[in-house]
Amino acid sequence: MQFHHNGYVSADPRVQPAAGTGLSRPEELPDVMDVLIVGAGPAGIITAAQLSQFPDVHTRIIDRRPGRLQIGQADGIQSRTVETFQAFGFAEHITAEAYIIKETTFWNPDPQNPENIIRTDRTADDPSGVSEFPHLVVNQARVIDYFAEFAANSPARITPDYGWDFKVLEVEDGAEYPVKVTLVGCGEENSGIERVVRAKYVVGSDGARSNVRRSIGAKLTGDKANHAWGVMDTLGPTDFPDVRTKSAIHSNAGSILLIPREGGQLFRLYVDLGEVPEGDNGKVRETPLEAIIEHAKAILRPYTLDVKNVVWHSVYEVGHRLTDRFDDVPVEEIGTREPRVFITGDACHTHSAKAGQGMNVSMQDGFNLAWKIGYVLSGRAPESLLRTYSAERQVIAKNLIDFDKQWSSLMAAMPEDLEGKEGVAEFYVRTAEFPAGFMTEYAPSELTGSKDHQHLAKGFPIGKRFKSAEVMRLGDNNPVHLGHHHRADGRYRIYVFADQSVAGAESKVSELSKWLLESPESPVVKYTPADADIDSLFDVKVVYQQDYTTFNHNDAPKVFRPNHGTFGLMDYEKVYAVLDGNDIYEQREISRNGAIVIVRPDQYVANVLPLDARTDLATFFDAVLLPQI
Repeated sequence: MQFHHNGYVSADPRVQPAAGTGLSRPEELPDVMDVLIVGAGPAGIITAAQLSQFPDVHTRIIDRRPGRLQIGQADGIQSRTVETFQAFGFAEHITAEAYIIKETTFWNPDPQNPENIIRTDRTADDPSGVSEFPHLVVNQARVIDYFAEFAANSPARITPDYGWDFKVLEVEDGAEYPVKVTLVGCGEENSGIERVVRAKYVVGSDGARSNVRRSIGAKLTGDKANHAWGVMDTLGPTDFPDVRTKSAIHSNAGSILLIPREGGQLFRLYVDLGEVPEGDNGKVRETPLEAIIEHAKAILRPYTLDVKNVVWHSVYEVGHRLTDRFDDVPVEEIGTREPRVFITGDACHTHSAKAGQGMNVSMQDGFNLAWKIGYVLSGRAPESLLRTYSAERQVIAKNLIDFDKQWSSLMAAMPEDLEGKEGVAEFYVRTAEFPAGFMTEYAPSELTGSKDHQHLAKGFPIGKRFKSAEVMRLGDNNPVHLGHHHRADGRYRIYVFADQSVAGAESKVSELSKWLLESPESPVVKYTPADADIDSLFDVKVVYQQDYTTFNHNDAPKVFRPNHGTFGLMDYEKVYAVLDGNDIYEQREISRNGAIVIVRPDQYVANVLPLDARTDLATFFDAVLLPQI
């Protein structure tokens, strides 16, 4: 972490200097703003956190609650999400307080005594080693807290405006702030007060009953709920041996998914309540807590459970629903005008909670959208960039729902229904990459290149997230994970994997460096504002194949040793070498002839190119960015 750019910092370096709108941010919700985010849940708060890195963009986030969330319903955190936490600087802190899932056990009826359950299988949580980060369980409220702290400590100083409920919006084309939003106060001091505010863009992160979605005419469609589950966060003695291990339990009395919670004693039970009868009209949601507890006890037989305290509980019906679009442009008008209103998270996709996908996918919605809005409003990109949000994320949500249908059906199945078929354990192992959050793959578009040169870096699939690996940092001779330095600062990453030439010699890498710094066609020259640091938009790094002891940091070309900040200090975190016995070229199948790997601000690989493909590198950004004059 570097933080003395503009002078000595003795306080918490995570508190960045206020800038732009953060210098004169109104304490009360103003009448106009650039971006209004509705809902301070996971999808909304990550959107605010990313936009907080764009201080020239005035962002506000409202929530109908009177203050921070106390108890969250979601708690499962994918490895991919922990990678995202790393980008926002708090992965280590939240992991320290979380429950870390290392394996899952599977329980089924005892063939000798079918009324009882026995452990029949266990599997590592990440059997294929898809990530260096673990799968966590932590209260949704704490996730929101960490993102809120990041947003408050960032240059734009974004904090939620609590006590405001969204009522309706309309878009008035041609106005400077075209989205007219009507809000209703629901706090102690503003109860019932109606206000109209205006924004350039609105993001609806207001849940499954989203009023923002209703205002833009989008509808959730899909399967009706046909299965009910009771869920409870529980404290109480039990002799079930795997109470501190994630467990999928099938018995003749029904099914339970057991999730240990943070703190050492708390655990969550998802208890199968069976099929929902036709015409139930939500009556199953009135199932008393006592009935859920008794059903859980029957499923766990011969083990006992003495529930002493239920922190939170609910009954929900499993339904799988998806909107036809994630913005306010009707399907028949896509491509003819630009969106002004967006929806994220549960506002546009709903499913069961047992696969641990909802909060995770919702946050990736916000991460995908926020940097794009930031680029457009700060003049870095054309408005057409915003079309890509719905195009990219709707496909991902559809894939999630298809997966969840299979998973929730398996979890609800009776043991006899699975005889001769793929069981829960087998499905869990076969699809491990999906629940870990790593199956997202964006299709070729203006943001994502073709696979013409994928063979140069097979381990960095274009359209998928950048999978980190360890390298040696030349600045201080420390082994580090290359991807862990990808911060959520809104910058593109250009990773240059050198050929077998040595640092300091004339080579394709030195020629590329000279071109990046001097050519008017270079994206670094063309798209970086003249008054900004040279690495303000593109973080350009190099990895050499040679042993780190054979060259010095200053042997690398100048583009990898930029000077920035008030004093023109050098950045020492852009020159790397392979680690002995842990070669990133071998791990990620990178050609020994070298490669350029472009990574988007949201950590997804945008393109792979040869070292000498300067024309392709120049033109790749033309559809995405605006020249800075």
